[in-house]
Parts: sequence; structure tokens; C-alpha cells
Amino acid sequence: MQKLIGSAIAAMILAGPVVADGFFTVDIDAEFQDVVMDVEDAITNQGLVIDSISYVGQMLARTGPDLDADVELFKDAQIFSFCSATLSREVMEAKLRNLQFCPYNVYVYQSAEEGAPVVVGYREFNEPTMRPVNYLLQQIVAAATGSH
Repeated sequence: MQKLIGSAIAAMILAGPVVADGFFTVDIDAEFQDVVMDVEDAITNQGLVIDSISYVGQMLARTGPDLDADVELFKDAQIFSFCSATLSREVMEAKLRNLQFCPYNVYVYQSAEEGAPVVVGYREFNEPTMRPVNYLLQQIVAAATGSH
């Protein structure tokens, strides 16, 4: 039974975590809304409050005709913004200008391409004092995608 569950989880994840061009992403073969709920749970399970959700996919679809844009980019795309008082204090005590990175974001999107996976990720901060935040974001993405 445990082998079956492990195989099912492995089949859900199309590719392991990828860090490229400063972005940490995981592709997953699942329903978009299910992944969104998993991301919300992963954030709140860390004791964090989601400050806002940006519905980027809906905004681009809504404004496309006004811009004479006929290319559909996403089936859906959302960005979750939140902050951690503990980590923010830690990284800002290390370097005040780390303020510029707050709030932190995790994004979920699915391209408009047929059969595209859902992508969950965040932007890696290329600042050594931000490593604790990168780790938190990595843990949230891992929890949401089952890619521990």
C-alpha cells in the first residue's frame, strides 16, 4: 500500500524542483484549483497569513481585448503574498534593505497550452541574508506539491 501511495505521488510530480534564472519551480500534474488550495494550506500551516492574492491570469484575460492582444497566456495564474514577522525581523536586522523583498510571494500558474502542468514556485533571493526566507518559500512549495 505504501509503495502504491509513493508511486501515485511520484506520478503527480512531473519534474523535481528546478532552480533556473533565480526561480524555484515545481511542475505538477493536478487540477489548478486543487493546487491553489494546497498552496493556501501550505502557507497557513506555517502560521502565516495571506495578505493578498493577485489574480494575474484573470486580469490578463480581461484586459487582453483592450490591448488588442489575442494570445492566451494562462489557463489561470495567481500570486500569493504574505509575510513572516519572525523571518522579516531576522533578515532586516541583518540588512535593512531586505525590506524591499517583503512581502514574499508564491505563484501558481498553468499555461494555456493543452496538457500543460500546473507550476508552483517563487523567486529565489540572491542575497545571502535572505537564505532563511528562501528556505521558508521552498518548504511551502514542497508542502503544496508533495515534493518533500
